[in-house]
Amino acid sequence: MKRVTIFKTDVIDELAAKRIVGCLKKLLPGTKINFDLEDCDKILRVESVRPVNTAYITASLRLNGYKASVLD
Repeated sequence: MKRVTIFKTDVIDELAAKRIVGCLKKLLPGTKINFDLEDCDKILRVESVRPVNTAYITASLRLNGYKASVLD
């Protein structure tokens, strides 16, 4: 069963989004990750068959200079 976790971010730049997705995919192999920068919440979507460590993802974005929080 696939699990989807949605994050609200402050990423607005397409190049930054691609860089972040690349970094996260290296850290979380087998995980489908993408941004929807057209959404007002600048959505980061993480799809995985295993539970995702949300603190790990938010910390990774923070290290890249961005904020992220899980949307309920």
